Amino acid sequence: MTAISRIDGRIKVTGAARYSADYPVGDLANGYLLLSTIGRGTIRALDTAAAQHSPGVLAVYTHANPLPLFGGAESGVGYNWLPLQDDQVRHHGQIVGLVVAETFEQARDAAALVRVDYAAVPPRASLRDGIPGATLPDDVNGEPALLDLLADGVASIDEALGASDVLVTGTFTQPIEYHSAMEPHAAIAVWRDGYLTLYSGAQAPQLAAGTIAATIGVDPSRVHLLSPHVGGGFGNKILTWGHPLLAAVAAKALGRPVRIVLTREQTFGVTGHRSAMSQTVSLGAGRAGHLVAIKHDAYAGMSGGGDGFLYEAAPHTTSRYFYASPNIHLGQRLVTLDVPPQTPMRAPGQEAGSFALETAMDELAVRLGLDPVELRLRNYATTYPGRGVPWSGKHLDECYRVGAEAFGWSRRAPVPRAVVEGDWLVGTGMATAAYPASRYRTTGKVRLQPDGTAAVSTATSDLGTGMWTVLAMVGADALGIPVDRVRPALGDSALPGNPGAFASAGTASSAPAVQAAARSATRALLELAVTHERSPFHGMSQDQVRYERGDVVGPGRRIPFGTLLGVVNLAGIDATETTALGPERERFAFTSFGAHFCEVAVNRWTGESRVRRVTTVIDAGAIVNEKTARSQIIGGVIFGIGQALFESADLEPDTGRIANANLADYVLPVSTDVPPIDVRFLSHPDTVFNPLGARGIGELGTVGIAAAIGNAVHHATGRRVRDLPITLDKLIDA
Repeated sequence: MTAISRIDGRIKVTGAARYSADYPVGDLANGYLLLSTIGRGTIRALDTAAAQHSPGVLAVYTHANPLPLFGGAESGVGYNWLPLQDDQVRHHGQIVGLVVAETFEQARDAAALVRVDYAAVPPRASLRDGIPGATLPDDVNGEPALLDLLADGVASIDEALGASDVLVTGTFTQPIEYHSAMEPHAAIAVWRDGYLTLYSGAQAPQLAAGTIAATIGVDPSRVHLLSPHVGGGFGNKILTWGHPLLAAVAAKALGRPVRIVLTREQTFGVTGHRSAMSQTVSLGAGRAGHLVAIKHDAYAGMSGGGDGFLYEAAPHTTSRYFYASPNIHLGQRLVTLDVPPQTPMRAPGQEAGSFALETAMDELAVRLGLDPVELRLRNYATTYPGRGVPWSGKHLDECYRVGAEAFGWSRRAPVPRAVVEGDWLVGTGMATAAYPASRYRTTGKVRLQPDGTAAVSTATSDLGTGMWTVLAMVGADALGIPVDRVRPALGDSALPGNPGAFASAGTASSAPAVQAAARSATRALLELAVTHERSPFHGMSQDQVRYERGDVVGPGRRIPFGTLLGVVNLAGIDATETTALGPERERFAFTSFGAHFCEVAVNRWTGESRVRRVTTVIDAGAIVNEKTARSQIIGGVIFGIGQALFESADLEPDTGRIANANLADYVLPVSTDVPPIDVRFLSHPDTVFNPLGARGIGELGTVGIAAAIGNAVHHATGRRVRDLPITLDKLIDA
């Protein structure tokens, strides 16, 4: 593989790529959601008369005039309730009505005329206040919510900590975070002859189509979802939210297509977020720096109206396997709140958990007077803690060495506040990145065509990750033809089975299926070559012909596959194959690794923090397209800069309202906040994991970067900030 530009790049930069709201559908009506203005309670009365008589209005739907949705919240719906089916208000910003009109503006203006009388009760909106009533989930990733991995003869994790020569303990907090993808959520629903076509941004097109079919009460074969281009997802477009459900049933009721596009403010209530977190990490070590015990307990906010499984499970996703320790305790508890639903967000669990664990590791290094890289090397895990199996590939130690050399870590001042440049205190920090490598059962299809091109398809999505290009590259490599002769297809629920784009598993799952389908297609081509009476190879034995870089080759003949298909007058040869992990899943642990190094300057008078440069080294097996892979890691680092310095959903405790539900006040890093980011990839293909040797990278880049920044802030100022984001008020006297 090599580094090539995105094959879909031109249509995106020229505006030709169509996203969910862009499709030219005739006779289109527009819906606008009406959202609750209280944090908890019931709807006592609704007055929709003025809205119904407003210009252009076609219908106003509420729980008193509901659209038909069926059952409880089906698997794949982001709520444990269905919109407009009852009078209960579970959080501020919940859908309580839908106005459909000829234009978006008419629907929006009419929605403002609806009067809702609520019976409000005080919402549960404070994570801290809810901690005393926290509950245990049934399990976390198949393991107990309270999990102790203790050495023989050790009675408890506290006993192990008490026996340690050195102990550090800290509590780390992180607010609700939002995905804030560039493309707002949207859906267009079109019914024709009893079949529904839905245009809606979906990370998992087949999951979304099946969820919608079940919830609107039709056979899954009658729902076709199209999502070829998704303008960012980061986990928030995996599940199905209320707008595509309501668009589907409203379009059926009105007998014409309906489009619903969420405003930016509405996305903060209608769709999901990353849970608020409070974590306490205790590390016990010997004087030489070897860990004796790790204790990691976490409280995660869980929406009372959200999917109960999609909280941030930080201890089990970081301290479970980052470092070797004879004694590990993991504790996960949930705090039920009256807030919008939580949902997966890039590196769920790992992003928050790595901040706590990697900050604690830095504190331990300071306490021991040990270099932070050396501390991590002394606690290097060669087998998966508690399972005893090796990793299929792990070169994290090389990430540390390569990153330290490239960054210039050896020149680091040994103590905080040692480097001053005018008004700026300058520090450096580092942290580990690790993220599980996932691979799912996936079907790929390859079609060899008479024009000499090959169609490659599977029902995954491209969220800007480069999957269009990856499919083309993998297909071209497997068939031995140029990339420009491959026609990829994705983002369509009717394509061969694919769970979707999430868990950094897109390439690792889709590529092996495409490779297998390509092999089957070339075998079928050779069978055709020797058996079809019009073929120039007719009558030859199988061992006399071979496939070679797009050609069928036999004694004295070399014919391109397209020419051969034309000669025999065949429209194409199809092959479909399904691949998945086998028994190797029991014998190995699969993880991608990395190391971040960064430099941060803090203004000694204003407390402003600026990330000056970042070096990140990645061990993720084979890299299919280095150009798009580098973009993925850079995006992850920028995500971590947002986590560290900017992002916080400000929840009003009395109302449950998110006060900064817009991109002016919910602060994200912009181009001026992003420093030079030097990304380097190790080259160690992991062929145990899949034949391509590639593991996931999409979420890895954000794991640990906030801790590296926080550690650099401490090195610059001597002040340790454990509550994210690291804002001016926490450093102004530094």
